[in-house]
Amino acid sequence: MDNEENRPKRFVGYEYKEINAESSWIPLLMDGYECFGWELSDSFSQNNPIPINIKKTETLYLKRNRNIVNKVELTRLQRNFEACVNEIEKLEKNKTSTATMYALVLGLIGTAFMAGSTFAITAQPPRILLCILLAVPGFLGWIFPCFLYKKKVVIQTERIKPLIEKKYDEIYELCEKGNKLLY
Repeated sequence: MDNEENRPKRFVGYEYKEINAESSWIPLLMDGYECFGWELSDSFSQNNPIPINIKKTETLYLKRNRNIVNKVELTRLQRNFEACVNEIEKLEKNKTSTATMYALVLGLIGTAFMAGSTFAITAQPPRILLCILLAVPGFLGWIFPCFLYKKKVVIQTERIKPLIEKKYDEIYELCEKGNKLLY
């Protein structure tokens, strides 16, 4: 037993990787990268100054043995994993981007009607009836974007949910394959 304690440690060469991600993605990324031979590195501090009013991002510092078995295949699976994560992020953003676009267009149309209403009332002589006729759709164009946004988000979420689930299933299959190659 004394021989084991006095014996020097065997040298292990590591490769390192830094990943910046929103804090909500950290658990998925840590679990995924572990399946490709990466482990969390203790050599770096993980406390980063975070700007105010920006989504909280964190940096993961990972390391992996350079002489890992099946490194080429693990790297290929890891790239597919990263591509799937990026696609899920895009799909998540797509839930609200389309709804935002529709709401903004409707709001701009309402603003155009309000501008027409303003020009009608300031004209010489003032055209009060035209002002009222243009103000009604103008106000509706300012009110309805909120409801339109919420409805479009629900519709888009229901449409995109199966695609996101399919990508998560693909991620789990990639992680399972990577884990089998490690052990």
